[in-house]
Amino acid sequence: MSRHVSWTAAWIATVALLLSGCGSGPVRRVSEPAASIQQLTVRADGRWDVQLRLDNFSSVAMRFNATNIQIAFDNGAAGSVQAQPQISIGPESADVVTTTIIPTADGRARIATALADGRSLNYTLGGTVDSAPEGGKSHTYKIERNSALMPVPGLPGVLR
Repeated sequence: MSRHVSWTAAWIATVALLLSGCGSGPVRRVSEPAASIQQLTVRADGRWDVQLRLDNFSSVAMRFNATNIQIAFDNGAAGSVQAQPQISIGPESADVVTTTIIPTADGRARIATALADGRSLNYTLGGTVDSAPEGGKSHTYKIERNSALMPVPGLPGVLR
């Protein structure tokens, strides 16, 4: 009889394991995105090419529709990244969007000084990013980031 009980217990455990695999699938977790400056290049005409890195921390692909992000250097306004990237970024991945902006006079002066002195420049990003799960409703996420840019040796006018 104990052989019958252990076979029955094994059968029940196997069926339970098989049924547990029939759940609703992977959990869809939507997390707040992040943004940072991957590279900033000063153009000859005084405008900047800003490579904005967008991070998707969600477990599903997200569509990034718009950015409205202000850049500040050492707490002084430097420029604004307003773009409509319209890109999809896979789960727990990142991508880069390049946009050209017109900096403020203070922003231009701070970049020029950092490049001339070969020193780092602290920056703050503040604003919003609109994104949505593929096929889902768009949501506006608040972006706040503090980091620094360093001049790139051998690449005049480029900071990373």
